[in-house]
Amino acid sequence: MDKNTLLQVWPIPAFDDNYIWCIHDGKSALVVDPGDSAPVLEYLLQSGLELKGILVTHHHADHTGGILNLLTALNPKIPVFGPKGSNIPGRTQLVNDGDKLEIDAPRLSLKVFEVPGHTLTHVAYFANMQANVVEPMLFCGDTLFASGCGRLFEGTPTQMSDSLEKFALLPKNTLVYCTHEYTLSNIRFALAVEPNNTNLIDWARRAQEFRHQGLPTLPTTIGQELQVNPFMRCNQPEVISAAKQIAGNTELPTPAHVLAVIRAWKDRF
Repeated sequence: MDKNTLLQVWPIPAFDDNYIWCIHDGKSALVVDPGDSAPVLEYLLQSGLELKGILVTHHHADHTGGILNLLTALNPKIPVFGPKGSNIPGRTQLVNDGDKLEIDAPRLSLKVFEVPGHTLTHVAYFANMQANVVEPMLFCGDTLFASGCGRLFEGTPTQMSDSLEKFALLPKNTLVYCTHEYTLSNIRFALAVEPNNTNLIDWARRAQEFRHQGLPTLPTTIGQELQVNPFMRCNQPEVISAAKQIAGNTELPTPAHVLAVIRAWKDRF
């Protein structure tokens, strides 16, 4: 396979609303967060792909539950990249913030970001433009969603705010591959926060059309999230105003304070 063959990214549906992203060059493949092995094995077989590596963003079972079955079924020596902690089954390579991963097949360079919030040890994988990558790509697990962000199961609002700020600094055309199809419910909440956001209103219409046609709403882009995602807009007057109303007009001096209010609001929405 030509080392410059453009990489493809394909969503393998799993459970009710998960996507296991498969990155491949037509021959060799990586998968991200394989919570279930069966749909991955089926897709690899149908597509004639050989699994060469597994990328893990965090320890939750719907992201890791299929790893050991994949290793058993295919090759126990397949490398498994994942964050610190003892709860990533089969992990062979620990990744830390700022690490650069050079993967031979499919040929891909990745940078690791530590992005705590959803969990304390959550990571994301970023591929900037390179010979076989036309647009930057971010595989962010459950930190950033289309029009939303992950629940704070272990981390703090400040950690999540800092993690989302890392993403906000990426190129605006970065394709965002998150792991759940939560978009429509996230949009309903985002419209409660910013009912007059015209970009969001337009996105709501398009997302409904995608789902009506049975299509994923993903990937999104960093540029779009900066326009429609309240959790990426905690420095914007409209979002601050909505958060203050919910908080009883309490002063919210930082984006992290705003995020804390709207995340709690979303949890009970």
